[in-house]
Amino acid sequence: MIVIPSASGGRIWQCVDMGELQRILDRSCTSGHVPGAGALVARDGEIEIAFAGEQTVGGPLMSEDTIVRIASITKPIVAAATMVLIERGLVGLDDPIDRWLDELAEPVVLRTLDGPVDDVVPAERQVTVRDLLTFSGGLGLPQRFDLPIAQLLFERISEGPPQPQQHPAPDEWLQRVATVPLLHQPGQGWTYNTGAELLGVLLGRAAGGTLFDVLTDTVLGPVGMADTAFFCTDVERIASLYQHTDDGLELIDPPDGQWAAEPPFLSGGGGLLSTVRDWYAFGAMLLAGGEHDGHQVLTEDSVRQMTSAHVDGGPKHLFLDGQGWGFGGGVDLRTTHPWNVPGRYGWVGGTGTAGYLIPSTGTVVVWMCQVQLGGPDDTRSMADVLTYAAR
Repeated sequence: MIVIPSASGGRIWQCVDMGELQRILDRSCTSGHVPGAGALVARDGEIEIAFAGEQTVGGPLMSEDTIVRIASITKPIVAAATMVLIERGLVGLDDPIDRWLDELAEPVVLRTLDGPVDDVVPAERQVTVRDLLTFSGGLGLPQRFDLPIAQLLFERISEGPPQPQQHPAPDEWLQRVATVPLLHQPGQGWTYNTGAELLGVLLGRAAGGTLFDVLTDTVLGPVGMADTAFFCTDVERIASLYQHTDDGLELIDPPDGQWAAEPPFLSGGGGLLSTVRDWYAFGAMLLAGGEHDGHQVLTEDSVRQMTSAHVDGGPKHLFLDGQGWGFGGGVDLRTTHPWNVPGRYGWVGGTGTAGYLIPSTGTVVVWMCQVQLGGPDDTRSMADVLTYAAR
């Protein structure tokens, strides 16, 4: 048995013997599939945590102190911060976003999804905060990347794998966004990611600070997520980011790379660094109905709205794959895979991360490695952990 301190520095977590979870991680690392990984599965407060391999090939071992780029599991954290501002009355769920993002006051919509990007019609209404949370506002990645509009999104507004030091600052980025048509009428479709980026800028403007200021005030501070931020100068703690190639693992970003200095754009879609323990604290707060160490971070109603499906992508959707979408994360609606549990909420990150809570079983699961997801084989180790947590 081992014990580790809670994210708040208060009570001590009693962890069960490291058995199957540790074996899964050891197998993943010794096979060469990932150089290092960390995972946590908590069932009704009983926590199993495991680490294996190295932060960097030939470097320090993975541990509780290892910091990773969490990519898209940033999204639920930003959604939670949005709900806090809504509870405070600073933002309204059905407020038009041009109240804060005036660059987007005159949206236009593609006449046809596969048509020329300049063949547009007026939007029937303004995009709202709710639309950004549910990804139904019309700006975002479609399921087909060969479409002209998809190419425009990649080229003009930096959609794709996060590169924080190369991203334009918020004001310049919004000017570029304003030149891109919506892919569908607001509220009448679903596209990926850009809604979260817009939400991040909106939160900063609404609160009169940066997105990190908002996250710290609303979520990171109250939940004790001290190791979660948009950059880290303590580079010895940061794991290296890799991708699989035909020749083996290729280094994409070293510890002193793009997350070692403050970026010009704080990405609400995928910019945070964090640790296994920090994301667990966040997931446990949601599982507890918004409460953390006796403090109500979110109301139960806000948690219910976040973790309920507002969109059903159907069983064949490229991104949702049998899931629905809540606020900032997926919600399982079908048991398409062994790891699906109806009502499970969370998401995966393209840098090789995942974070979910399963209300029906009182479970939180976190998986963190740093091998970029580029194909089905890249999710193998993650799938083993998520399936183990779903039992």
